[in-house]
Amino acid sequence: MNINIQFVLWRIFTSTFLCREQAKFFLTIQHTLMSFKKFIVIPLMVALLAFTIQIVDQLLHGFVPPAGNAGFGWIAFQAWAMYFLAGCNLKGAAKTFLGYIMGIVASIAIMTIGTQLGSLGFYAFPVAVFVVVIPVMCLEKVPWLDFVPALFVGAGVFFGFMSYVPNATFESATITEIVYCIVGLIYGYLTVTLRGAYEARVMPKPEEKPEPVLEEVEA
Repeated sequence: MNINIQFVLWRIFTSTFLCREQAKFFLTIQHTLMSFKKFIVIPLMVALLAFTIQIVDQLLHGFVPPAGNAGFGWIAFQAWAMYFLAGCNLKGAAKTFLGYIMGIVASIAIMTIGTQLGSLGFYAFPVAVFVVVIPVMCLEKVPWLDFVPALFVGAGVFFGFMSYVPNATFESATITEIVYCIVGLIYGYLTVTLRGAYEARVMPKPEEKPEPVLEEVEA
């Protein structure tokens, strides 16, 4: 008799160690595994989006301050990634955007306080960071402002802008960071939406493959 040993072992495992609902979940995963031939469309899709976001940067950077900049695609790419970290939904995108705003505010506060504490010399900016980070971390308790990773990324972008972009000012850094943050979040939304639509189209529906009936094991 031709016996599928793998299926028998799977039945023993699921019947012995997993509850019925867990076994159904793992069997569903088995049924919906995507072949590489279908999967490769997703990397191609993301690559095309990356191709277009670079074009957007090359067309857009001349319209944002400061004049003569070399482009800010790196800000958009970071915000694109933050969309995924925030949960791949519009609520997460809103929290990310607000986090970037608060990161900008925190950065300006640190730079301003650090300058005011110039008499402390070497410790001026460390003290400024210490003072600002306390209320920043308290934002974890504030709805819609509790996505602190976005705040830190937004602050890091602002510090990088002010440190390495020639002729940068608080105003120019704020405007450009916000614009490119929005661009990145839009691309995050497009990525999730397009991938979701594609997977819904190519992955088999649950009813297309009958699910094996797992019998309850009496204790």
